[in-house]
Amino acid sequence: MLKVTSVSRSFGDHLVLDDVSFAVSPGRMTGFLGANGSGKTTTMRIILGVLAPHGGSVTWQGVPVTSRQHFGYMPEERGLYPKMKVAEQITWLGQLHGLSHTAARRNTLQLLEQLELADRAGSALEELSLGNQQRAQIAAALVHDPSMLILDEPFSGLDPLAVDTVLAVLRDRAAGGVPVLFSSHQLSVVERLCDDVVIISNGVIKASGAREELRAQYGTARFELVVDSDAGWLRDYPGIRVVDVDGPRAVFEPDATAAEQQVLSSALQRGPVRSFTPVVPSLEEIFKEVI
Repeated sequence: MLKVTSVSRSFGDHLVLDDVSFAVSPGRMTGFLGANGSGKTTTMRIILGVLAPHGGSVTWQGVPVTSRQHFGYMPEERGLYPKMKVAEQITWLGQLHGLSHTAARRNTLQLLEQLELADRAGSALEELSLGNQQRAQIAAALVHDPSMLILDEPFSGLDPLAVDTVLAVLRDRAAGGVPVLFSSHQLSVVERLCDDVVIISNGVIKASGAREELRAQYGTARFELVVDSDAGWLRDYPGIRVVDVDGPRAVFEPDATAAEQQVLSSALQRGPVRSFTPVVPSLEEIFKEVI
């Protein structure tokens, strides 16, 4: 487990991180969310030892982190050599992390196959599209079989099909017990991928925990009712607040615990009910509420 505990950091008189604490557990995908300038990248750089904290600590498996050789990191800014061949430089990076040439080459070819980039293995990086360059960058972060993954905006520049390809590879790593911390502005992707969520704003952690727990914590009791006829009668129904009515579909919030069942009973008396479900807040709605 990776633990960030009470980390603070300033640049001059500007406090960038203020008592930041969270954990990334083995086998779990943790989405690290925040607006531009919120402190995400600074936190990641402290975890990786690029920056030193002015307070607090970062521990791995219960002890302070002293070596990051077995961490996999993908920066937001692409850091590969544009004129070097894709497979050649990923293999070389694997060797820098301690793999033999044979093991690094094997891992490289396997990753390029998984990331649907095998046909460009012999191409110079600059010959690839931006999306394929992003896939190559992900392969570079994974080539040495890291025990911890830290990815800064890994889905940037990827089309929907490429996103699915990368998701499958990251899920496979997490299923093998690797903790994965990643940042992204694509909240719909984060919602599909993450097990846990950490939300930071102005250098302060505003919310953290399992995705479903946060949904329960920040979600208002809200229900969607779909009937055969117009649902406008709900506007005059006592004990509820109607959020939206669109023909046969209505979304409402009950004032009392049993009110939603009373609404359902009334709807059934009026005719067929096509669906009646609780409305779960999206990660985007939680993010907006928190920050």
